[in-house]
Amino acid sequence: MGKEIERKFLLNPSEWEKLSKPEGKHLRQGYILTDPDKTIRVRVADSKGWLTIKGISIGASRLEYEYEVPLQEALELLDHFSDQELEKIRYEIVHEEKLWEIDIFLGDNSGLIVAEIELSSEDEYFDLPIWIDKEVTHEQKYFNSNLTQNPFKNWP
Repeated sequence: MGKEIERKFLLNPSEWEKLSKPEGKHLRQGYILTDPDKTIRVRVADSKGWLTIKGISIGASRLEYEYEVPLQEALELLDHFSDQELEKIRYEIVHEEKLWEIDIFLGDNSGLIVAEIELSSEDEYFDLPIWIDKEVTHEQKYFNSNLTQNPFKNWP
C-alpha cells in the first residue's frame, strides 16, 4: 500500500529570492477526478508522464499510488480526460539532508509559491529553512486539486 506523508508551507519571498536555486522543471498536471475522498491526476514533466491516485488526507498522510506512463499517453489523458489543469515550475532544494519541492504556480495561480516536504512519519523531525514562512498542511485550499477549482487569483 502506498502512503504519502507530506507537509506544506508558504515561503518568505525575500528569503526565497536570495537563495541559489537549481534549474526548475515545468509541470503540467490535470485532474480526471476531484472528489473530497480521492483524486486521479495526470502529470507531465520534461519527457515523462505519471498517473497518480490519492486518497483522503488524514492529518498529513494519505494513500498514494503513482505510476509512470508513456509521455504521449499522459498528454492524451491531459488533453481528452482532464477537466481542470494547472501549471507550475518546481524546484528541488536539499536542506539539512531533506528534499524540499518548491512550486511556483503559473496561470490563474500565479503569485502562489508552496514548499512541500515528504516525511517517513508524521512526527519526523526536520529543520525549517530560513525561507519557510507559514505551515498550510491542513488548509485544503492549498491542495493542487482545489487550486484548479478555486485558483489563487480568486482569493480575497
